[in-house]
Amino acid sequence: MTTNARSTLLGAILLLAGVIGFALLPGFVGGYGLSMAINFLMFAILATAWAMFSGPSGYVSLATVAFFGIGAYTVAVLGEQLPWGAVLLLSAAIAFLVALLVGLSTLRLRGVYFVIFSFGLAELIRQVVNWYESTQAGSVGRYVFLDITQEQIVWQLTAVLALLFIVGWLIERSRVGFALRMIGDDETVALHCGVNITLIKVLVFSLSAAFMALVGAIVAPRWTYLDPSIAFNPNISFQVLIMALLGGARRLYGPLLGVIPMVLLFEYLSSSFPQLFSILLGITFLAIVYMVPHGVAGLIEGYVQRYRERFPGRRAGENLQKESAL
Repeated sequence: MTTNARSTLLGAILLLAGVIGFALLPGFVGGYGLSMAINFLMFAILATAWAMFSGPSGYVSLATVAFFGIGAYTVAVLGEQLPWGAVLLLSAAIAFLVALLVGLSTLRLRGVYFVIFSFGLAELIRQVVNWYESTQAGSVGRYVFLDITQEQIVWQLTAVLALLFIVGWLIERSRVGFALRMIGDDETVALHCGVNITLIKVLVFSLSAAFMALVGAIVAPRWTYLDPSIAFNPNISFQVLIMALLGGARRLYGPLLGVIPMVLLFEYLSSSFPQLFSILLGITFLAIVYMVPHGVAGLIEGYVQRYRERFPGRRAGENLQKESAL
């Protein structure tokens, strides 16, 4: 079995084990445990969806909360009027279309310009929703009364996370993934090689936005009351960015390595230092960029590479044993 085949098999086993574990989790933990599980799953999906586009392409997006909020508000407006499955699909479709329209006009920007625009997009959508709610709907927020339990939220998020990993794995090993990595390495070279850079960027960006909206829609019933400041909280975008960078955005599994410690850290900071949370969030971001520029996944791969360089004979001996066995 080749190295790639072994890695694929190991990844499939870990994914299946994770899905089974989270599916059985509600039967073994209480309310606080379910709340933490929802936070883990929510940020795992958001960070992985973010890394699916921004990791290989190099486009740092702060628009995560824009699509998350779209999904949440779709539930707030239509949750009691349509079947739950239809609401979820509609939230993903709306976010996909918004990302498609925005991407066609903004993914030509690079570097800090795209970062600023993506942050402005989230704020623009928040202000538009706030204006509509206050002037047209007659109230700033909405109540979400849906018969959806925390256990069901955990199961739905688990299913979405599994689907996201399957889609991300397929993209990573397809021509689309190869083209996206070329764009991240050198967009000009990719263009001269015949890559339709606009189509590739917009397609993957919109797909990641759909998954972000699904998360917002699934967790919306958890809040009961929803307003623009909750659904479009900019801290969500920064938290997702920090988690993805800590874990390693260049690998599909990387963000998971950052989600677990950061969810615990942010839970502690938000409860212990609520007034200083934004400042501590910025300090955490600077520390990660300075101390772990390639993420935990990069550190692990670096250690593995140095181990192979230090003990080349072991690898050669293993290959010789395999050849003699054949």
